[in-house]
Amino acid sequence: MLDYEAEAARYDETRGGVPRAEAAAAAVLRLLPPGARTLVDLACGTGLVTERLTRPGSAGPAVYGIDAAHAMLRAAADRLPGRVVRADARRLPLPDGSVDAVSAVWLLHLVPFAPEIVAEAARVLRPGGVLLVTVDKDLAHDVGSDIDALLRPHRAPDAGSDRAALVTAYAAAHGLTPAPGTSFTGRGQGATPRGTAEKLRRGYYASWFRGTPATVDRLTKDLAALPYQDRPRAEPAYRLARFVKGAEGGAWRGAAARPCVTPPCVTPPRRTPAPRTP
Repeated sequence: MLDYEAEAARYDETRGGVPRAEAAAAAVLRLLPPGARTLVDLACGTGLVTERLTRPGSAGPAVYGIDAAHAMLRAAADRLPGRVVRADARRLPLPDGSVDAVSAVWLLHLVPFAPEIVAEAARVLRPGGVLLVTVDKDLAHDVGSDIDALLRPHRAPDAGSDRAALVTAYAAAHGLTPAPGTSFTGRGQGATPRGTAEKLRRGYYASWFRGTPATVDRLTKDLAALPYQDRPRAEPAYRLARFVKGAEGGAWRGAAARPCVTPPCVTPPRRTPAPRTP
């Protein structure tokens, strides 16, 4: 798994920057109920997506970012002053039934404790609230290119902790019902042979890659033999799933008070270290 403390400085520039963030934020906004007043964005990272989670031309929801990496939050704090908190996504500093929406974009595929994150999101959601999560993220990157033809034999599609069927089961166990979702394009995420070889060497694909160091050496040589080393292949299409709490008979409570995510509800992050959530 990547060290997100070290990755923070180059995170945005190596992952599609603003175009990718705008596409992700627009997808989240498409699935928010009109009356949503509060949105908590888990693993907000540098805040590039989080700061865009407001409805243009309207007051929109109050948006808060939560992450466990200090370096990521330092960047996010500049974009979302007073609205970011360091916390573990499995132990949110929020009361039961206190928010209208929870989003987790590009998170569940990274961690072995996805069920705990879904359970905690269900706890803090009000009846009628929504959980919005990306699913099948790693599978989305197989776009049928020449790069994928080399990597596909080494993919472990059943290893993804964000597989749609798994996440749906986790959600159901905590009273969250599936609702229509959406998809969005991973702007700037088209793979190149040279970039893919570098990521293989750095262990970037640990969530799905199955192979030995010798396998990595062979694949990097095969990738180097492909044409157009720096020409991006097709961009992936990511899936954003939606789950509603208390969908049967649960009334939407959009006018409820905003959650307390600042002191004294939360101890300042530097004084209370928490386990890191990518």
